[in-house]
Amino acid sequence: MRGDFKARATPQRPPWALDEKLFVDACSRCAACVPVCPTHIIVVVRGYPEVDFKRGECSFCGACATACTDGALLRADVQAVPWSIKAQVADNCLAKRGVECRVCGDPCPVAAIRFSPRLGGPPLAEVDTAVCTGCGACVAPCPVAAISLT
Repeated sequence: MRGDFKARATPQRPPWALDEKLFVDACSRCAACVPVCPTHIIVVVRGYPEVDFKRGECSFCGACATACTDGALLRADVQAVPWSIKAQVADNCLAKRGVECRVCGDPCPVAAIRFSPRLGGPPLAEVDTAVCTGCGACVAPCPVAAISLT
């Protein structure tokens, strides 16, 4: 028997990707989107492009969608929302463990991460999901990998 039998979460595809089933059907695995990414966050995993936020953030430049001739990345409108993912802070956040840390808020280009003061401990990171673009700028700087995009 061959194949990938591990239960894997749905990978994060590049911005403006079709729904997973449609994306897999449309993508020819040409990887034309990989070299055009200015922040180098698009990588090929199991033959298909995925976004790796540990490498950096998405600038939403649209170069990947422009390079995609298969229609798997479809940016029909410049104002179209590239994806619906938002940042989340996990329980292993240093501030939740009593350690002062605000490193995730500094790189956020839209100031979606705010720090609420609390008695008896350092301020806690809170993500304003109405403002968060899901760019991933907060992921790589976190020293304990407490930020994820879902």
